[in-house]
Amino acid sequence: MAVSAHDVAAYILSRRTRMSAMKLQKLVYYAQAWSLVWDDRRLFPERIEAWANGPVVRELYERHRGQFEVDGWPWGNADRLDADARETVDAVIAYYGGRNAQWLSDLTHSEAPWIDARAGVPDGERSDREISLACMMEYYSSLREDGGEG
Repeated sequence: MAVSAHDVAAYILSRRTRMSAMKLQKLVYYAQAWSLVWDDRRLFPERIEAWANGPVVRELYERHRGQFEVDGWPWGNADRLDADARETVDAVIAYYGGRNAQWLSDLTHSEAPWIDARAGVPDGERSDREISLACMMEYYSSLREDGGEG
């Protein structure tokens, strides 16, 4: 069975129990981004949208809507991630997991994938535009080559 964003969320919360819903969204986003770069594959099929507060997987939002914090993800199965996926998500957690949700949101706002997807959308306005996998791959690959996060 294919891995879903719910499975990635479940895995993240199995490693770092309680966090804000916004932080979970950003960690799932970075897991997808770095999977594209390091593993040359998308981690999950759900689209990531460029919302006002940063990247959001709508399917996850539908489950945590109205909750500030989440401490488990019964809609996913962490065991569905293979060894490469677990290694990638663990590296994302190691690098980004100690940061707070606002720092992660601010970071995504400074990066091309979110900026490009929101081109022409006024600050703070709702948008369901997709952050393209190609843009994510191009941008995060360039960080890796520049000696950045990767």
